[in-house]
Amino acid sequence: MTQAGDQPEYQAGYQAGDRATSHDATLSYDRPVSQPPASAGTHGLTVGVLALQGDVREHVVALEALGATAVRVRRVEELDRCDALVLPGGESTTIARLARTFDLLGPLRERIAGGMPVLGTCAGMILLADRVLDGEPGQQTIGGLDVTVRRNAFGRQVDSFETDVTMSGLAEPVHAVFIRAPWVEEVGPGVEVLARAAGHAVAVRQGPLLATSFHPEVGGDLRVHRVFLDGVAALA
Repeated sequence: MTQAGDQPEYQAGYQAGDRATSHDATLSYDRPVSQPPASAGTHGLTVGVLALQGDVREHVVALEALGATAVRVRRVEELDRCDALVLPGGESTTIARLARTFDLLGPLRERIAGGMPVLGTCAGMILLADRVLDGEPGQQTIGGLDVTVRRNAFGRQVDSFETDVTMSGLAEPVHAVFIRAPWVEEVGPGVEVLARAAGHAVAVRQGPLLATSFHPEVGGDLRVHRVFLDGVAALA
């Protein structure tokens, strides 16, 4: 395992009473954001969004804006239609529990083990991780990503913040929103660290799996989704 490096400290954004007061808050910014046009390579792709709890709508909007067909996944039959999948932000323990209830946990693990591309954001990063620190007793993950993440590492709701992070492969920084976010403490030998904040890895990639601690689905910047979809298209 490799420790996840150093980076200058983030600039704290949210304090109690600032704009984000609940996990499902839709954030808006006065600053311009990057919205890349749909690519011909993304048309024809069917990308699922696990729709058990969390930021489902925001991811659907982002995927469709980039030319993909988005499917809300609650059943195995819906998962079977998908070329790739997004695991959204939300509450990782709730999503895992509902995945068991809907008999999706096993099929999700099988598809990921079989090479299905997945984007996991915030709670989705936790769900993709093979190992979780500070999890609930008996907390399960879907797994597949050879990392150790720390749940709620950046603090509670009132500790949420925004900051610009430099992400490998993107020419300009990503304005990242962290809400009760995890961070990556250790990465396996096949995992690439793409971005860091506060001295910790906050975006990683392992083959077709991409995960971020922050929420790329809010704020209108679609570049992280574009990176993911370009990777899916390259495998299609």
